[in-house]
Amino acid sequence: MGEIAVITGGGSGLGEACARKLAKGGATTWLLDLNITGAEEVAESIRASGGAARAMQVDVSDADAVEEVTLRIEADSGTPSDLVTAAGVIETVSTVLDADLEAHDQLWAVNYGGTLNACRSFGRLMRDAGTGSIVTVGSVNSYAALPLPAYCPSKTAILRLVEMLSVELGRHGVRVNGVAPTYVLTPGLQAKVDAGERSLDAMLNVNALKKMVEPSDIANVVAFLLSDDARAVTGHMMPVDAGFLPATTFATFAGGQPWDE
Repeated sequence: MGEIAVITGGGSGLGEACARKLAKGGATTWLLDLNITGAEEVAESIRASGGAARAMQVDVSDADAVEEVTLRIEADSGTPSDLVTAAGVIETVSTVLDADLEAHDQLWAVNYGGTLNACRSFGRLMRDAGTGSIVTVGSVNSYAALPLPAYCPSKTAILRLVEMLSVELGRHGVRVNGVAPTYVLTPGLQAKVDAGERSLDAMLNVNALKKMVEPSDIANVVAFLLSDDARAVTGHMMPVDAGFLPATTFATFAGGQPWDE
């Protein structure tokens, strides 16, 4: 794990979990988020626990704003050793034919554009320094089609971005990987479960493991991918999905499941 870590979307959800994990491991963490109040609260909590954290407001969909923040962090702390691109938004279920194109473009601007902007700005610094590690946050949607006509393709694009950047930056000693979560029991999802808007049983039943993935599960894998233990790993997006991907294809077998016999 590096000494200076930048986490986009660090003010909540998976970004918050990653920031806490990396700070606990000794990294100085920079939490970038459009919601500066949330980011500052997380940073303050990390500092209260003995870690080092600072928060900065940025709209990751704005390439110029990301570049400005990048240069400010470099001037203050030097070239970051780690970047986690966790900023992202989700959409409601829809069809491709009936999707709201304005909402589609806004989601792409954050999910793919925000990831691209951060990787470009911080990646250039890492390239020039000849060292560094980047972990993006994709999704099981990077590998499997679900009825999310903007979110699903945006996460697939992030997978391809990881693969391209791993070669482009690998020549300069920089590794690029990603994580692909399934349903993660964030506070936001738990609130939907409590309100009856999501079925916990339904989410559990699609996994090979009968467990919900938690934010800390994602953060643990991110920390591994950033660490020297993964020094030979680049260009891959690792599913952290309790077996969602194999279980969903397994369930399509027309002969039924062996435990049903």
